Amino acid sequence: MSQARRHFEQAFAQWLGMPYAFAFWKGRVAMYAILRAMGVGEGDEVILPGYTCVMDVNPVKYLGAKPVYVDIDPQTYNIDVSRIEQAITPRTKVLVAQHTYGIPCEMDALLDIAKRKGLPVIEDCCLAMGSMYKGRLCGTFGLAAYWSFQWNKPFTTGVGGMATTGDAALAGKIDELYRLHAQEPAFPTAWMLSLQRVAYRLLIYPRTTALATSLFRWLTRKGVVVGSSSQAEFTPQMPGGFFTLMGQAQARAGRSQIGKLLANIAHRRRMQRVYDDLLRQAGWPVPPLPPYMDPVLVRYPVRVADKTRAIAEAPKAGVELGTWFECPLHPRETPLDLYDYQTGLCPQAEQAAREVVNLPTHRRAGEHTARRSVELVLGIGQVK
Repeated sequence: MSQARRHFEQAFAQWLGMPYAFAFWKGRVAMYAILRAMGVGEGDEVILPGYTCVMDVNPVKYLGAKPVYVDIDPQTYNIDVSRIEQAITPRTKVLVAQHTYGIPCEMDALLDIAKRKGLPVIEDCCLAMGSMYKGRLCGTFGLAAYWSFQWNKPFTTGVGGMATTGDAALAGKIDELYRLHAQEPAFPTAWMLSLQRVAYRLLIYPRTTALATSLFRWLTRKGVVVGSSSQAEFTPQMPGGFFTLMGQAQARAGRSQIGKLLANIAHRRRMQRVYDDLLRQAGWPVPPLPPYMDPVLVRYPVRVADKTRAIAEAPKAGVELGTWFECPLHPRETPLDLYDYQTGLCPQAEQAAREVVNLPTHRRAGEHTARRSVELVLGIGQVK
């Protein structure tokens, strides 16, 4: 047992206020561990929003289950709770509540449906560290939750993830998988990831992100660096070495980041207010959220008239522009048919994928970054 990993798990559990936490190589591995511990298997169905990353769908497919997609609320980009019940069948095993961009799901309505239908809820908190719903942290509502600590998440261990739960029985099953079936990361991979964390701290700033991202993706395809995703993960067949624990260096980085989390969250909230103010001053509509939602945005989503043009112009303008989500099952390279998604299934999600870009909220982005980003958005124009 890695002491560094255990210390990080304890610190994360304490921050969240949950008794059990298990650190894995990636967030998708944490999701897989939860689903497997819950007994999800062949013929089961798992309900997800039709506006997500394909890496959240892979664990479902790896276990032989079927993903069932529900369209989204166009204001929050989260699963439309009014559509959930019609997606439930006798084979439904789990309902996944993804807090998209850090905006909380409508948890009261979602949990009411889950209770009436006898379904467990798993929270996808990969984009929602610190977000609150009615004064309570996201990740504390469902039977379990999973988290991602990859490069573009609220804080990073390079890659990495966590499974959390307050249920002792489920925790016992995850712990058994953790101890008996998961493997330690290979030394060369863990060593390369440590070097990448150093490079990230030195090189990644809003003006350099576009070039650095292109270079990183090229190096990932060549197998030179540790990428967020590999080509093998764009088929619903589990690649070798998938079920891997968090390495010691990752865990030490995570433990360090926990100490900076409150300042990180406060900065992201300030950035959201700056974007809100700048856009409103320019006459751009900013959809209001209910007062009981207190998001911590991983990135600031905004709809533009021409997403393709915005993506093309951003590097020239020195703007760090995110493209989440490029299609209902991000990224655009995803072979949708292999993941049981047919075009037209979730029209609101598909429209959002055509229109939404997102702006940086991380700690290396400040008000100057926000002004430059908003100038680009204003130049592209609103969706008519």
